[in-house]
Amino acid sequence: MVEDRATVRGSEKQLDDARIVGRPAPDEHIDVTILVRRRAEPPNPPGETPIPRDEFERRFGADPADVAAVEAFAARYDLTVSSVDLARRTVVVSGTVANVNEAFGTRMAILQNDRGTFRGRTGMLTVPMDVHDIVVGVFGLDSRPQAESRCRRRRPDSTVSVRAAAADTSYTPIDIAKLYQFPTGATGAGQTVAIIELGGGYRSADLRTYFTGLGLSKVPTVTAISVDGARNAPTGDPNSADGEVLLDIEIVGAIAHGAKIAVYFAPNTDQGFLDAITTAVHDKTRKPSIISISWGGAESTWTAQSLSAYDQAFLDAANLGVTVFCASGDSGSSDGVTDGHAHVDFPASSPHVIACGGTRLQGSNGSIQSEVVWNEASDGGATGGGVSETFALPDYQKNAKVPVSVNSSHFKGRGVPDVAGNADPATGYQVYVDGHDTIFGGTSAVAPLWSALAALANEKRAQPLGYLNPRIYASGAKALFRDITSGSNGAYSAKSGWDACTGLGSPKGGAITTI
Repeated sequence: MVEDRATVRGSEKQLDDARIVGRPAPDEHIDVTILVRRRAEPPNPPGETPIPRDEFERRFGADPADVAAVEAFAARYDLTVSSVDLARRTVVVSGTVANVNEAFGTRMAILQNDRGTFRGRTGMLTVPMDVHDIVVGVFGLDSRPQAESRCRRRRPDSTVSVRAAAADTSYTPIDIAKLYQFPTGATGAGQTVAIIELGGGYRSADLRTYFTGLGLSKVPTVTAISVDGARNAPTGDPNSADGEVLLDIEIVGAIAHGAKIAVYFAPNTDQGFLDAITTAVHDKTRKPSIISISWGGAESTWTAQSLSAYDQAFLDAANLGVTVFCASGDSGSSDGVTDGHAHVDFPASSPHVIACGGTRLQGSNGSIQSEVVWNEASDGGATGGGVSETFALPDYQKNAKVPVSVNSSHFKGRGVPDVAGNADPATGYQVYVDGHDTIFGGTSAVAPLWSALAALANEKRAQPLGYLNPRIYASGAKALFRDITSGSNGAYSAKSGWDACTGLGSPKGGAITTI
């Protein structure tokens, strides 16, 4: 089939550390998510009044005429339309590898690196000219793992460092909430907290054991939602993704046990991750007001179309009044990249989420004794943070004294993180995973911690916090946050005011209800 074609903007993919070891079978069937342009652009920055989901779909979702054009394109290449969602702006098509290759002007390969063997591609994708302006992203050709969990299990020998070994301790999530003075008299009733997971699972029996062991009168309601065929699939190994899943659920549930918890399980691919986020954001049944994300990867590991598509999803969330909290990474200012440069974690670097950094917290008798930047060197982990090389400095950070990037670009980018909380595994969270009492930390713990706080605040306020970013920077940080001024994450050091290790600081919990 000969047609004039054009590239899908931002779709370029590199081999990176992978090598080609073969080709997928031409008759293998795959599903592809096509992201369609908006009918109109939503407010950016979003307003403080949430837009109802039905109205948002009608005004800013996909145009049915655009969807019809994509369906016609798919039919020309013998691709079957599996589903259409106007709010999410997605058209899912399925077909053989041979037909997908032809439809998108590529040649998929079997790739291999130290993380395994997977299907992938290189170069740009193309589409016919009649849908070029309509198609803004194509996801699903790559099955490589896109993100990593941002949790760390405490070492049983407590030998991460001399400093940690000298003062190791651990807390229940309820202990942490008390230290941070979370609002009392609220349980998160009336709220739904969405949690995004890219592997692992939970057993209801473990949750009952954990929550009843904390003395809760009510076991939180937890629902698993399948996205792209993934499901709640516990492995029985606390060192697997189960640890992430249980850490997230148990922190939210222990602190905001009156809230409903919806766990969206998706494959760990750029397609699966995006589909989980957009499914949660536009879920008209559960209507989450908060989303917790504890998975991510260095900005440099994402395609430009992924960075744009995810950020658009978070802009949707902001306009719908949904607050999104993302872990900022556990490998310091390098974010685990070994090229000698500083990197920030995505999706935490999106300007439409609250990026969550990590501290080392020590408390006694219900009060905080000390709190510094979490940094236990390479083996013990350190909070992520820095300056984005992709997203420009947002208006709400204009007065935060965010430095330019320490890299040679000196890019004036979005500063990460925005907020912080206890993350050091040596002062970590007591949780119950696969039948075992254990202790976890990482910035993975900070995203659900703040999500639980938001659920309490939403109940107390009787309205959602929504797009919180501009308000926390404009509301007087001293009233809302404990300023963390000691420590570094490698390239950046803590200081008075905002910094690229702990953002504005850790929460003075009850104050969040006042903004």
